[in-house]
Amino acid sequence: MKFFDFLKKSWLIILFIILGLCLLIFSFYDIVFNMGLIVVSLPAYVVLIFLLIFLIFKKSKTKIVPVEMDVVEEFEKTLEGGLYHFKCPTCNGFFAVKKSKGDNKQYVKMTCPDCGAVGVIPPNPASIEDVIPEKKSIKAKFKCDICNEGLTIWAEGTDLYKKLHVYSCPYCGEIETMKKV
Repeated sequence: MKFFDFLKKSWLIILFIILGLCLLIFSFYDIVFNMGLIVVSLPAYVVLIFLLIFLIFKKSKTKIVPVEMDVVEEFEKTLEGGLYHFKCPTCNGFFAVKKSKGDNKQYVKMTCPDCGAVGVIPPNPASIEDVIPEKKSIKAKFKCDICNEGLTIWAEGTDLYKKLHVYSCPYCGEIETMKKV
C-alpha cells in the first residue's frame, strides 16, 4: 500500500525518469545508426535536468499542511500543568504530549490516544480550560528518524489506544518519520 501512496505523491518525478530513459534510448539509437540527432538530444537532456532540479527544489520548499482532517479538526490544548495536554473533539478524551525539543514548528498529524480518531496538533493550538483526570495510561515513546525529535504520549483517564500512530514530526515536519521506540 505504501508503494501506491509513493506513486500518487511522486508521479511527476516518475514521469521525468521515464522521459529520461526514453531520451537515453533515443540517444543510443542515434549513436548506433549515426543519424546526427545529437543537436536535438543534447538540449533535451539539459531541459530535462533543469526541470527535474526545479521540481526537487520546489518540492523541498513546500510546507506540510494537514490533508486528512475529515475525522477530527484539531486537538485542543489545555493550559493546565507543565506538559502539553490536549482534548480530542471526537471522544472528549484528554491526552498528554511531552517533546524533547521546543514547541511545534509544524503540524503534527496523529491518532487520538483515547479513541484512535485522526487529528492534528497545529503549531499554535487553541487553548481550553478543563479538569484533567488523575489516572494515567502507560507511555508510548516516538522518535523521528531525521531530526531525532522525541515524543512521549499517554492518555489521561483511560488506557492507551492500541494502534497509536504519529504521522508527522512536530519539529522537522517530515511525514512518516516518527517511529515507536
